[in-house]
Amino acid sequence: MVVLTMSMGAYDEEEHERREQQASKVDTDFDDERTIYEGTIEYDSGDSAEALLNKFEEIKSS
Repeated sequence: MVVLTMSMGAYDEEEHERREQQASKVDTDFDDERTIYEGTIEYDSGDSAEALLNKFEEIKSS
């Protein structure tokens, strides 16, 4: 009985061709329209760096 095995990294031509065909397919089944968002955005910058450091020191000393 002869058992042929392929080591890790061995070249597999069929697998290479399968992957090449898969990579060459282009998916054109998607919506090409861009979504337009309208509205406003507000940011809360929070406390100043000094206030945050003071709060950190307060927590650390507890």
